[in-house]
Amino acid sequence: MSPRRWAVLLRGVNVGGVTVRSPALSACLQGAGYTGVRSVLASGNVSLLAPADHDAAQVRSGVEAALRDGFGYEAWVVVLTPERLAEIAAGYPFERADEEFGPYCVFTSDPARLAELAALAAAPGHATGEDLLAPAGDVLYWRVRKGVTLASPFGRLSAARTWKPVITTRNLRTVEKLVAVCGAGLAP
Repeated sequence: MSPRRWAVLLRGVNVGGVTVRSPALSACLQGAGYTGVRSVLASGNVSLLAPADHDAAQVRSGVEAALRDGFGYEAWVVVLTPERLAEIAAGYPFERADEEFGPYCVFTSDPARLAELAALAAAPGHATGEDLLAPAGDVLYWRVRKGVTLASPFGRLSAARTWKPVITTRNLRTVEKLVAVCGAGLAP
């Protein structure tokens, strides 16, 4: 059986004192048995091949263990098929090209926790004109005024430690670049 391609989104690398360079990341994941490893944009996004009989949960636990062993930090990742990643990118429900607002996707390894976060964000006192949110199962689409991303109500809420193990956020352009890498002639 041919290996299967996966998109892996690393949480919290190259910020907050956790530095993971692309060559070291590739070597770490190859040492854990993954092949065809390609990092996209500063190591937080990886395309890799795993054995065909591995599902997303197995790839997730294997990559997290490799990162913990290789880099000595509490690693959390979100693992998606290239097809699902492409569906998420194509499904972005807000304006994509906007001078005033930035397009983001909030990914999760636990859809129930993401639904909890979306409900909190919709509660009175959190919703403002700076954030526009659209939950879609395993992803939360987010449109936020440029320049206030981390300071917006949702930005502050989603930065709480409780969400760290289960969510990671990517700009839509980054997601589209990872889709291109995952599908650009890299099949096994």
